Amino acid sequence: MIILGIDPGTASTGFGVVASQGSKLKVIDYGVVSTPAGQAPHLRLKTLFDDLLTLFERVKPDAIAIEQLFFSNNARTAIAVGEARGVALLAAATISVEVGEYTPLQVKQSVVGYGKATKSQVQYMVKAILCLKEKPRPDDAADGLAIAICHSHSRRMAKHTG
Repeated sequence: MIILGIDPGTASTGFGVVASQGSKLKVIDYGVVSTPAGQAPHLRLKTLFDDLLTLFERVKPDAIAIEQLFFSNNARTAIAVGEARGVALLAAATISVEVGEYTPLQVKQSVVGYGKATKSQVQYMVKAILCLKEKPRPDDAADGLAIAICHSHSRRMAKHTG
């Protein structure tokens, strides 16, 4: 199964693609989808949508996992992330695949075993789980991989309990 993890953001949306076969995970790709800083907000969202569709066509995911919005002290940031998340969900709906949504706490718990893990701890565990030579960069891409790993773990647990 090919799982695409998405860490939504207007300026930079992180993604990570893993192949899951049983308990084995293999990284296929990771990176960020960026939008031009000076572009109008509605055009940035359109760029994000178009770039996600291009990514979906390239990696052909069987499942998409998207990070849920967390509460932020900055309302403007929260709204922008929420808009990017909505665009990612809409893009996912166009290809009719399984979609999972996970809170940052769930992702950290799944990858590190501790819901309040630091970004550095998450990156270290993503590197270890996927047998990478170095920590994935940038942070948004590492988060995309962590979200994909979380979805794989969640699916495996559901099989064993369901």
